[in-house]
Amino acid sequence: MLWTRWLVLLLCWGATAGEQQADEREGFRAEIRADSRRQRSPPPVEPLDFGFVPSAVYDTHAYYEPGAVGILFHMVHAFLYVVQPNPFPKDLIVRVIQQNMGGIKIEEWRKPENVVLLLQWIHYEAGFLVCGTVGVVFVILVPIIGILFCVCRCCENCGGEMHQRQRKNADCQRGFYTASLVATTIFIILGVLISYAANHNISAQIKSTRRFINTNMRDLKTFANNTPAQIDYLTAQYTTAKNKVLSDLDNIGPLLGGRIHSQLEKEVVPSLDTALRMAGAMRETKEALENVSSSLEVLQEGTGKLQTSLSVERASLSNTLSDPACTNGAVSHTCNTIRSTLSQLGINADFSRLPDVSHSLGNVDTILKTDLSNIVQKGYSSFNDTPRLVKDQTKNIVSGVKGMLDKIGAEITGFSKMFPVEASLANFTIFLTEGQKNIESFYPQIDQMDFYRWIGCVAALCMIVLILAFNILGLLCGSCGYDKQATPTTRGCLSNTGGNLLMAGVGFTFIFVWLLMAIVTALFVVGGNVEKMMCEPLANRQLFKIIDTPYLVHPAKKNFLPGMLFQNPNIDLTLGSMYRECYENNGLYHALQLETMFNINSFLNRTVYNKDLAKVFESVQVDLQDITLLEQAGRDNLINFANSGIGQIDYAAFLAEVNKGVTLVDLLSFSTDLEAQADQLPRGALENALKGHASSIRQIHRDQVVPMEQAMKYVRARSTLSQSIKQLQRTSSDLPVKVTNILSAIDAAEYLITHNASHVVKQETKNYVQSLVGYFKQYTAWVKNSLTAEVAQCKPISNIVDSMEIVACSFIVDSVNTFWFGLGGCCVLLIPSIIFSTKLAKYYRRMDTEDVFEDMGNTGNHGEQVCDIHGNLAVVSSPYSDTLTRFPRASAPPSYSDW
Repeated sequence: MLWTRWLVLLLCWGATAGEQQADEREGFRAEIRADSRRQRSPPPVEPLDFGFVPSAVYDTHAYYEPGAVGILFHMVHAFLYVVQPNPFPKDLIVRVIQQNMGGIKIEEWRKPENVVLLLQWIHYEAGFLVCGTVGVVFVILVPIIGILFCVCRCCENCGGEMHQRQRKNADCQRGFYTASLVATTIFIILGVLISYAANHNISAQIKSTRRFINTNMRDLKTFANNTPAQIDYLTAQYTTAKNKVLSDLDNIGPLLGGRIHSQLEKEVVPSLDTALRMAGAMRETKEALENVSSSLEVLQEGTGKLQTSLSVERASLSNTLSDPACTNGAVSHTCNTIRSTLSQLGINADFSRLPDVSHSLGNVDTILKTDLSNIVQKGYSSFNDTPRLVKDQTKNIVSGVKGMLDKIGAEITGFSKMFPVEASLANFTIFLTEGQKNIESFYPQIDQMDFYRWIGCVAALCMIVLILAFNILGLLCGSCGYDKQATPTTRGCLSNTGGNLLMAGVGFTFIFVWLLMAIVTALFVVGGNVEKMMCEPLANRQLFKIIDTPYLVHPAKKNFLPGMLFQNPNIDLTLGSMYRECYENNGLYHALQLETMFNINSFLNRTVYNKDLAKVFESVQVDLQDITLLEQAGRDNLINFANSGIGQIDYAAFLAEVNKGVTLVDLLSFSTDLEAQADQLPRGALENALKGHASSIRQIHRDQVVPMEQAMKYVRARSTLSQSIKQLQRTSSDLPVKVTNILSAIDAAEYLITHNASHVVKQETKNYVQSLVGYFKQYTAWVKNSLTAEVAQCKPISNIVDSMEIVACSFIVDSVNTFWFGLGGCCVLLIPSIIFSTKLAKYYRRMDTEDVFEDMGNTGNHGEQVCDIHGNLAVVSSPYSDTLTRFPRASAPPSYSDW
């Protein structure tokens, strides 16, 4: 039909500087070439969220729990296993089908291979053949035996003689026959109940069958109605990948330019950082020179003043010690001691010999007029402007890619609109609705047929019930009316009625049992074989293996299912695999292996990421020659700094003088000692003069030495003069070499940008394109996974198969088999029922004649008996028994004139 073709197509869809500088440059180029051969791993692709495909909720629960009647089903299955224990003959059935594909004539069965197949089949069906033969023999023999039984009884044989022999174990026999008949009757009642339960189960499950039909039809409609929305959702989610790609294209500067920048900054930024640090070193050098210059000026001026002051104080103290008072005894010793220390009043560090640094400071000041930091910052800015350059230089490419993406989206949407999905599924839904109505129109006929079936089964059971009624009534009447004191010819009416009812049951048994056994045999052969050949293989999926056997129906057609659906039997699609996928509620695209007919991945890869798109990205060219890391003014500034003269300063002389003390002795200690020695002198002018000199020396220390020491210790930025000199020493150490290395590194970085950046651009462009393609690959992988597991989930198909199995096997076949199982048991048990009823009726029915004992007189021959062959028995009385009393003479029932 047309709608089926469109549905398959729909599912196919729904079913992307000097010699050293030259050496450094050559080494850097070699490193770049080595790095170009090294494969960089692309950055991870950001995962996209495509949401969830609209899922369908199916109502059918293809599961059946029989409940208590399941015990009966298991009993029947166990019985059938005993009858047929052989495994399912899959290979035999396949060989039979393959040999009979073109039809086979009767005479061809004589061929050896066909005879072998026939013998194998007979061996497999041996159990059913034996049981069926027994049933047929039963059906044939029972009527014959019944007729012979009737004729025999008419001839007063087979228990038909109305005479009962008197035996001593008569009561035991009667009890045995009664118990046996009761037990048989109970088992027959159980068989009737089993059959009735099975018969009722069939009628009760008719409503469940309707429920299965309704839910399966509803699930198919849900399947048909939900599939277009799922396919539209798959198509619409291309926009998610497309929007992400467009977002990355709009941010191509930060993304692609940022990646190029991050690759180049490994060499560029360190070179600029060294230049920036050298700019900072220039400023620090200026501050250090200023510190040294100002400190040196203060120290040189202070040194001259201090030397003059100390010379004057030394001469004045010497004059004081020349006083005549110093020549007296102990005083002279003190004066001599003081006189010996006068040489200590002098300067230690002579800063006047240190070179002037003003020339170097002037050079540095001139150099700092050019702001190297600003020039380096321009280099940073120029390099950091790479994303903008990339964005400006790829405007045309980005606009072209956007246009291609819009075209691809239109192609996907157009492809999805090529199929009249809604119309096809509407026709399919109409087909399902009409089919459901047609099925429902048969419900009255099905109910009527089920009613007739139920009546027929009940009628068959009523035959058994009728026989049971005669047996039960016969037992009740016979047991209740039986009198031990009554003789066989004098039994009561109730007892006689019980015996007659038992014999009536025997008669009806002969009338009905063969017909019932015929029904049992037919149902057994059909139902048992259906169970073993259809239901069990369907339950364990062996039946699928037969259908899926390669070249089963035709030597040139490998697989049956794809040949029927797609007219291509070579597709590796089997009914078992399709059922398995649908049972797991996977998509029909995967279940039918539609990728063999229409590979959605190939289509999406071909459509979403085509060759034109690849060519557009391959044409990406980014020119970074406009990037300038260090202007010529900055280079000149560095060179001038190297030639500023700070390297020619004698820093060792500076450090040697700075590390010396200002004076040869600590003036405070000297003045303190002088006062202590003055205290040892007698009071007078000499003592006061010496103390005055001590005070003057202390004043010199306070006014001149302390400022010089402060000038040496604390200068600007709270650094010592020694620290400033050491800093200048470190900065000037190999300063030309440092500047040369900085310029070489900057030249190498600029060479990388201007000559080798094309490789970096290509590599990062490739990684960037791979990230864009990764979004489409995510989309295609998501589409494939969705088609496999979420789109057009074919659970309704497996539900239909499972529902058919439940209805056919669990509802019908199991119930039918349980019915014949119970009915067959009743028929078999009716045979001993006939025997026990016939034997027991003899003890309940009133006999025409009986055994009689009479007294022949006391002749002396004790124990002699005279027997009349017509039933009159004369017994000679003996002292051991009174036979006349025990057995009164009654050769026939008494006759009355009224009778």
